[in-house]
Amino acid sequence: MTATDPALTALSQGWCALSLLHGKIESHIERALQSGHGLSVREYSLLDVLSRQHNGAGGHLQMKQVADAVVLSQSATTRLVSRLEDRGLLTRYLCDTDRRGIYTNVTDAGLTLLAQARPTNDAALRAALDEAARNPELAPLVTAVEELKVPAQAT
Repeated sequence: MTATDPALTALSQGWCALSLLHGKIESHIERALQSGHGLSVREYSLLDVLSRQHNGAGGHLQMKQVADAVVLSQSATTRLVSRLEDRGLLTRYLCDTDRRGIYTNVTDAGLTLLAQARPTNDAALRAALDEAARNPELAPLVTAVEELKVPAQAT
């Protein structure tokens, strides 16, 4: 394949469209969360991921799992956790069975803020998708996002 190969050009254009859609959605949600709740998209995502933990076997996430879930490096995730802990939205404590492990839980204040921010996040997501659907280049991607089915969680 050459640099002007039509397959590569189409692939590149598809990637650019996907990147554009992601950027539009993220910036729309960011503005809504910042103005309404003083949260960034990453902070909201981290609170959301951590709020879904449970105390049963395998219920707490390791920092690497959290970092993967919010699409950040482990060091960036640790800094984000520290900022939210400083705001009283998270707490950290040592694992009972492995003193090297540190767990992170959402505080009651964090859960309250997350519950208040969730409708804002959802409405901003819907609005961003509706706006993108009006763009012929992005409409097929919006349809694909809307048709995605989240796999059932194993219990």
